[in-house]
Amino acid sequence: MTLVLIGLVGGIITGVSPCVLPVLPVVFLGGGSAGPDTESARRRPYLVVLGLALSFAVFTLFGSLILASLHLPQDAIRWLGLALLVLVGLALLVPPLGHLIERPFYRFPQRALGTGRGGFLLGIALGAVFVPCAGPVLAAIIVAGATGHIGLRTIGLTAGFAVGTAIPLLAFALAGRGMTKRLQAFRRHQGAFRAVSGIVVIALAVALTFNLSDLIQRDIPNYTGAIGNSLEKGAAAAPKDSSVSLQACQEAAYYGGSGLEECGSAPAFSGIQQWLNTPGGKPVTLASLRGTVIIVDFWAYSCINCQRELPHVEAWYKDYASDGLEVVGVHTPEYAFEHVPSNVEVGARRLGLTFPIALDNSYDTWNAYDNQSWPATYLIDARGQIRHVTIGEGDYTQEEQLIRQLLVAARPGLKLPPPTSVPDRTPEDPAQTPETYLGAEREQGYAGRTAYTIGQHQFKPLGTVPLDFYDLSGTWTIGQQSIIAGKDAAITLAYHASYVYLDVGGTGTLTVSADGTGKVIRVSGAPDIYTIAAQAAIQNGTVTVRLSPGLAAYSFTFG
Repeated sequence: MTLVLIGLVGGIITGVSPCVLPVLPVVFLGGGSAGPDTESARRRPYLVVLGLALSFAVFTLFGSLILASLHLPQDAIRWLGLALLVLVGLALLVPPLGHLIERPFYRFPQRALGTGRGGFLLGIALGAVFVPCAGPVLAAIIVAGATGHIGLRTIGLTAGFAVGTAIPLLAFALAGRGMTKRLQAFRRHQGAFRAVSGIVVIALAVALTFNLSDLIQRDIPNYTGAIGNSLEKGAAAAPKDSSVSLQACQEAAYYGGSGLEECGSAPAFSGIQQWLNTPGGKPVTLASLRGTVIIVDFWAYSCINCQRELPHVEAWYKDYASDGLEVVGVHTPEYAFEHVPSNVEVGARRLGLTFPIALDNSYDTWNAYDNQSWPATYLIDARGQIRHVTIGEGDYTQEEQLIRQLLVAARPGLKLPPPTSVPDRTPEDPAQTPETYLGAEREQGYAGRTAYTIGQHQFKPLGTVPLDFYDLSGTWTIGQQSIIAGKDAAITLAYHASYVYLDVGGTGTLTVSADGTGKVIRVSGAPDIYTIAAQAAIQNGTVTVRLSPGLAAYSFTFG
């Protein structure tokens, strides 16, 4: 029920947020384009919103699984929705075509659909293109879809969100219907009104195709953003499909954590493809480590948050290994290139990691712990019980103190070395620019006016880039997870941070310009994080990076 309520409230907020503005004219006109006050006309607004809610819920929850099983591009659902919008628009403009499209729906019961079947198809099309608007709960739903870990709670979260979004949209659709009912002019000019509706639907499809609607969303303040962020945190921390005690510890970790707790038995490692840093690559089992204190640390090698956290874990492993501490790093990939064992091996070596590493490419161990974050640490005592969960960065002093307590409890009278002294580099400014993904699949900070769609494009710079946004110039090939540099390719980023890192791979150079200074960084091999800007204190700044052709850029991260 917690997740359903989070989804419901999150959906209502999204239904009145800037994200929904591009589809509102179509919902408004679509709800009122049925003409005279007939039973069919009265049902039409409900059919539009019903189709939208159903298709949104299905595509959001199962879209990634469907596309993966059919080996289709990740944006196939969006293109399907755009094609359907164009088809519906043409059906409104050309009545014979509309009758032809509605014919398959004649098999449905009249009571369920009436004769306004075109409204249901319009809703299905809108739901498909509305998927990227899933705002507050998108992170939780995406993880569920990507890992295939879809249970009743995840379905409840998605359904609640779809219903919540439908509530304000239904109000707009009914308002459109109410206007056509009250104004006689609509009845006298029914054909013209249908034609206008068709033109609006087609115009929306064109605007979405070329991402013109993004300009509207960027120029209007995101007045629901703060509430949405709180709901996303609540969705991630809400109860999941694991033991009740582990749920409670994970939820406590999202809100700052506490001391030692009883979180249940630690799940075994499962579905591990390969082991690193073990003799002969042999697997490690929790049963073989019984009697020791264990840290299970979930990480990904190109995750900047993990890169700041891992030196602390490595220091604990080195200082306390002789006192009965074991560490297992579970590497669960975020990007496609992080599935490659040799890339992980090089990344681990670059980070100086010596503890055993399990490659969890299929997310089996991630799912067993019902984990949701990179990094995440599970502290296990000598009995095999999880005693503490840490989500994200920071609080290393407290975490180390808990480790020391468990070590002494396992070996009474043990003399421990002094605590480690690794600097805590966790960012503390809440206004710091958030992690910025560059691939089309998760892009959210692009400020330019050139279409940001899959394929090769020639970008023209804006001139001035807003804070927390980036702009492109030159030739770029936009992919799902990365963008590949072509001729004269450059990125300009306006940020608020001390350090700026670029996750980039390939062979070539980065030419960095910032505040009148410049430097050249050589890039070679698998994607990794490179420091492109460093300031003594956190402040606003602008940096331009020119990438040699062939380099693939994935994301900006900050510190």
